Amino acid sequence: MEVSADTARRFLVARHLLAPARSLEGGPEAVLEVFRRLGSIQFDPLSVAGRNHDLVLHARVAGYDPAWCVELLYARRELFEAYNKGLSLLPTSELPWYSGSWRVNAPRFEQGILTEHADVAKGIIERIRAEGPLSTLDFERGPVVDWWWAPTNVTRAVLEAYSVSGVLGLSRRDGNRRVYDLMERLFPAELLAHEVSLHEYLRHKLLSRFRAHGLLGKSGSGELWLGIGKAKPDPKTPDRPSRIELRDELVAAGELVPVDVECVRGERFVLREEVELLASPPEPAASVVFLAPLDPFMWDRDLLRPLYGFDYVWEVYVPEAKRRWGYYVLPILFRDRLVGRIEPRIDRAGGRVQVLGVWWEDGFDPRRADGFVDAMRMALRAYLGFAGATRIDWAPLLGKEKRLFLTRP
Repeated sequence: MEVSADTARRFLVARHLLAPARSLEGGPEAVLEVFRRLGSIQFDPLSVAGRNHDLVLHARVAGYDPAWCVELLYARRELFEAYNKGLSLLPTSELPWYSGSWRVNAPRFEQGILTEHADVAKGIIERIRAEGPLSTLDFERGPVVDWWWAPTNVTRAVLEAYSVSGVLGLSRRDGNRRVYDLMERLFPAELLAHEVSLHEYLRHKLLSRFRAHGLLGKSGSGELWLGIGKAKPDPKTPDRPSRIELRDELVAAGELVPVDVECVRGERFVLREEVELLASPPEPAASVVFLAPLDPFMWDRDLLRPLYGFDYVWEVYVPEAKRRWGYYVLPILFRDRLVGRIEPRIDRAGGRVQVLGVWWEDGFDPRRADGFVDAMRMALRAYLGFAGATRIDWAPLLGKEKRLFLTRP
């Protein structure tokens, strides 16, 4: 199947529920509709402009309230946290296909920190079983131990080891602090008892990446394929299928369909159920949306460059002196084109959103793009509601941006 670049762009915004933006209605049910389409959404605790998963949902759901996601996670339990492409939120119905990682991780931790600090581990489980959900604040911190990214206290390490082994799950978050409970008290027994093979687990995770993005290729940055394994067969792990083997299975089964996109090197793949949409995507409406840094739409920079002429780096981990744009910058999508970048910062205490910077792509003039100014004003109003703010502070910017968008429609 071959498609033009224009067709591919229209397809992506349509299948990402961004044409138009913020068009799904229905509160928490609309949130679930986004998860049914994308499968999983990455979680990141930084809340400078809104947390990543909330920004992803705000881009697609009318009047999105972060409390809706909290309700689905910790009250209705229709969503849960697990590692997919990084820490992610996923539909609870798919829990068996992600619990495979618990079985893979469990032996390493059982033979490691849970044995090395057996008294601490036993005490934590006994207290949670007797008292209910607890966090690190409810325990003595204990000695410092080496851990994933950096040394931490033994209590936190044991709680996290139990979490990634499937013994404990999140009862809730207090801010970004995790409150843990026994997994069997959080999810239905039939879901926890449903086991899938390592092969099924890895195949499902690979399919989830194509499902979330919509037009991934054969390669790309290693970040795209975290947790799935190596691209080619590895004799050191003969029981683990390679990504190539799994992808070929999905193609042979018809679940993925190869696509050639004009101006993009290499094959791309689309879900079987989206072939019809790719063949004839609708013209996008004149809407503007600010995309989260880890929005699935933004995952594949090797696609963004040739298809959109857009070079994006999330500079939150780049030293300030080396940043080209800013700390937490959001791409601006208008219709089916990436036209600029904006750096908003939510000041909750002051009830305002500060706009630290706006940058337009070469060749894009916001004053001359048909429908853009009104669409941008609508996006800014929606973002104010999302941020719980009443005003935008344009002080760091030149006056022309303020004149364009601050006028009330």
